[in-house]
This record gives sequence, structure tokens and C-alpha cells, in this order.
Amino acid sequence: MTDDTSPTPAEGSAPTPAPTAAPKAPMAAKYTYGILILAFSFVLMPYLLWNATWFGKPLTDEQLTKALNDHEHARNIQHAFAQIEIRMEKGDPTVRQWYPQLVTLSHDPLAEIRLTDAWVMGQDPSNRDFRQALLALLADSNPMVQRNAALSLVRFRDATGRPQILSMLRPYALDAPIDGVLKVRLKPGDALNPGTMVGKIVAAADSRELRCEVPGTLHNWAVPDGTKVAKGDVLLYISPSPEMVWEALRALYIVGASEDGSSVAPYARGIEGMPPQIQQQATLTLNAIRGRNPVSN
Repeated sequence: MTDDTSPTPAEGSAPTPAPTAAPKAPMAAKYTYGILILAFSFVLMPYLLWNATWFGKPLTDEQLTKALNDHEHARNIQHAFAQIEIRMEKGDPTVRQWYPQLVTLSHDPLAEIRLTDAWVMGQDPSNRDFRQALLALLADSNPMVQRNAALSLVRFRDATGRPQILSMLRPYALDAPIDGVLKVRLKPGDALNPGTMVGKIVAAADSRELRCEVPGTLHNWAVPDGTKVAKGDVLLYISPSPEMVWEALRALYIVGASEDGSSVAPYARGIEGMPPQIQQQATLTLNAIRGRNPVSN
């Protein structure tokens, strides 16, 4: 067959595949590299996120000192707190060099810093400065800071925070921050965490979001949606979370007084929605309180 009868380029002649096939290799390689990069990113990004949020990563003394002074990044301070707590638990004497900073940070304007600080200071009940700082935090504007301070004081065998601990067993009342009209967002039975938006107050000059301050479950609204309320009016009640109840019962096992028995008894009888270990701990706590305060004949 002569050259005149050879297939045309459109039919895929032998001389033409080389130039058309050549670009395919780089394209395939490009796609391969893209897939590899994408796959790597699926591994890298979660790692970077985990690494940025995980407080278990060890810090050198220099890094720890720097983190404690990083007031632009609260998470770095919290990371330092976590590492200090670990060193405390291990009995590392070098950790005392940061004790003055822990006391200073109990006055930090950020509630999350004071909250964690209150817990960390409870890890060394031999330090008098910690005890004084914790006593001051019982009057903090944030109820969760108050609670952590009260629980930490129990390690000092200090019962001053009993009122705050008992409040962890009772419904929490959320008040109106300003005058205005209530706009409800959530309903009874919804789970709540600190920071959860439950509604808002709408006013002519100002509107304010209503955010939960403690963990628990929305028990009931004290006023219906659309009600005109005044600053300080009770808007809703929050039933305590099992975690809060558990910590309160354990604390009262140590510092509970005879008059606290009435707050513990309902949990010893059993409350719907609470896990069985709550009832068990409540029974132990009630027996401990009665043992310390026997009824005289």
C-alpha cells in the first residue's frame, strides 16, 4: 500500500500520535500531583488543627513562660495552664516559679482564663496565696468561675464555697440583662452549654443576645415569647447537667453540712434523666454528711 493510501491524521495515522500523546503524560502527572497534595491536605489540616487545640503538647520552661504572657492568644495561656497542672501532678518543684503568675491571672479580664486558673490553683492546696485568690473568685461575675473556685477550695478543706456548690444541684435562673422584649430561640428540653444562645432581648436603643452561662437543660421559660421584661427579671430556668451534679456531690461528700442533706436527698432517691452513678454518689454523700453530723437524741 502506498503512502497515498495511508490513514489521514483524523483517522489516527502513525506519525501523528507522538505529538498528540506527549501532552497526556504531563497532564496525568499534574492530576496525580494534585490528588497527592489534596490527600496530604486531608491528613495535614486535621493534624494542624489538633496540634493547635491540644493542650497535652509538652512545653519547655521558656515556651511555658512565653505562653503565660501571651495575652493576645488565650489558648496559649490555657495550654500553659494545662502543662503547669501536669507538672503539679507529677510533683515537679520547678513549677513553683510560675505560681505568682497564676495568682495574677486570677484577675484576668477573660472569664475563660479565670475559669481554668481557678481549677489549676486547686492542684496545690499547700499554697496560701492560691487559697486567697480562690476565695476572691467566689465573688466572680461568671458563675462557672465561682464554681471552679468553690470546687478547688474543697482541696484546701475549705467549705467557704458551699453556697456555690449547692447551687450546682439546683436550677439556675437566667436574668434579663436589659429592658426590652423577649424573643425566644430554644425550647424546654434543649441541651445547653456555656455560650449557647437561648434567645435575645430586643429594645429600641439596644438589643442583647441571651447566652447560657452554665451547662444543663432548658427547664422552662419564666415568661412567654414576646413579653416585655425589665432588667433583672428572671427569664428562664436551667436544670443542672449530670457533670455539675457529680462534681457538687463529690465536693459535699467532703465539706457538706447537715443542712445540705435536703439538697442531696432528691438525687439519692433518683431523678429522671440522671445516670445511675449520680444516685450512687448522692447516697454516699448523704451518708457522709449524716456521719459527720449525727442527730442527737
